Amino acid sequence: MKKWLRVACSTALLASLMIGCTTKPAENAQPAASQQPAGETGKPASGEPMVLHWSITGEPPTMDPGIATDASSMDMINLAFEGLTIVDRQGQMINGTAESFTNSPDFTHFTFTLRKDAKWSNGDPVTAHDFEYAIKRNLDPKTASGYAYQLFYIKGGEEFFNGTGKAEDVGVKAKDDYTLDFTLRSPTPFFRELTSFTTYYPLHKKTLESNPKWASDASTIVGNGPFVIDQWEHKAKLAFSKSPTYWDQANVKLDRIEIVVIEDNNTALSMFENGDLDWGGYPSFGLSPDAIGQIKEQGKLVVADNPGTKAVIFNTQKPPFTNKKIRQAFSYSIERQQLIDNILQTGVPPAYGWVPTSMGLNPDGYFKEDIDKARQLLAEGMKELGLSEFPKVTYYYDTGETDKKIAQALQDEWKKTLGVNIEIRTAEWKVFNDDVQNGKYDFGIWLWGADFNDPINFLEMYKDKEGGNNVVRFDNKEYRDLLNKSYYETDAAKRKQLMFDAEKILMEEMPLAPLHFRGNAYVKNDKVKDFVIFPLGGSYFKYAYVEK
Repeated sequence: MKKWLRVACSTALLASLMIGCTTKPAENAQPAASQQPAGETGKPASGEPMVLHWSITGEPPTMDPGIATDASSMDMINLAFEGLTIVDRQGQMINGTAESFTNSPDFTHFTFTLRKDAKWSNGDPVTAHDFEYAIKRNLDPKTASGYAYQLFYIKGGEEFFNGTGKAEDVGVKAKDDYTLDFTLRSPTPFFRELTSFTTYYPLHKKTLESNPKWASDASTIVGNGPFVIDQWEHKAKLAFSKSPTYWDQANVKLDRIEIVVIEDNNTALSMFENGDLDWGGYPSFGLSPDAIGQIKEQGKLVVADNPGTKAVIFNTQKPPFTNKKIRQAFSYSIERQQLIDNILQTGVPPAYGWVPTSMGLNPDGYFKEDIDKARQLLAEGMKELGLSEFPKVTYYYDTGETDKKIAQALQDEWKKTLGVNIEIRTAEWKVFNDDVQNGKYDFGIWLWGADFNDPINFLEMYKDKEGGNNVVRFDNKEYRDLLNKSYYETDAAKRKQLMFDAEKILMEEMPLAPLHFRGNAYVKNDKVKDFVIFPLGGSYFKYAYVEK
């Protein structure tokens, strides 16, 4: 998935700047929220409500910040909720619900001071107790938070989650209504970045305790973000309006955001071209390969350089993908550059490792295509499993023209290179995501976008077999031990080596076959201003406005 802390070469892509990857701020960049006077831009002269018309490709599974694991849910959550930190118009981190913070020199202790004017959408004050409650609730194993491991950097967090510790021993404490104190298990220089992630967001305790289904109905969602959710017609549309209680409402220009659920990307593109939608492409919807080619020829294509990796994932608990050699065979036989040139057309680099090269772990990768070796490994793997012929397997993908074409291309390639016949199937995002999370698949497509800018974010998801987001059910003690050591290693070079060694094991065992690194395509739209694409991917609407 998703988020927002990388600056160099993935600086936030602002619609008002209309630029791709850059390390240099544009000359017409808007000032940060704290610098721009309220009300100078954004309101129509007529005084009519300013409405942004948006689309998403699938039903958000939840509006619960502690439960969400997918980009669709998180984009909607970031409308209605806010963490201790947010981003400015340039995508750089600034204080959000917190007005200031301090940290110890060794990065094991952080203290945040909250704004006294921060309010929930029902008018209640947002307090440090709301953050403490949310974090401990998300760590409670009964909550089943897929991202609970993002909270393990807090001392006692992992122990509470695993049942070997107590909630009162978790190192997050509300010292008073407006002072939130964190004690970490080891030095964590990037901890402030983590506080902008949804699992760290506050929750309104009374709302949760009064209604277990609070996060699935617009009328019962109490948030603290720049917008409030007014309408949620499941599988059809959502609507948000400017929050009257938000602490920084003067810098929120939009009166309303109306969002329709459109599974077919070509339909969404047609609506954009007809003026029924105000945005074309990522992060609203995906552009089909045919559309990308046409838009590229017109010179209107922009590609957001958000660190992430798309891969074929294997269910390592289901034969024949229990066998490492068979997984390797499928991976080594993929012609990645052909997929990029003929289908994606966005110029993204092929992936020969799981961690994005921008994070500097191993830019050279760990393997290369080798069809002869792939055929040999397939034969050896089938012999080890006692198979005389390859069994029936089904490749699973989310709806979308690009993933459909990739599935068809891989189906043809594996038939040609390995001589195996596979079936392919698809499902809407919510069904697909639920099936993959619950192990109801053989193998298929998966995309992971950075949550924070550190290799551990891509590696720790596979540390524990039953851990959150370990959709391949990878289980390797040596890998786990290396990552556990990295948490406590204070020497940067030694820490990097530990993570390098871990990724090397991952790419040797091949529970997933990286295809390409992420590049998110969209169309320039001059009338939408100050919409921020988070540097790590995802939507941020707080500053956006629409020029008529």
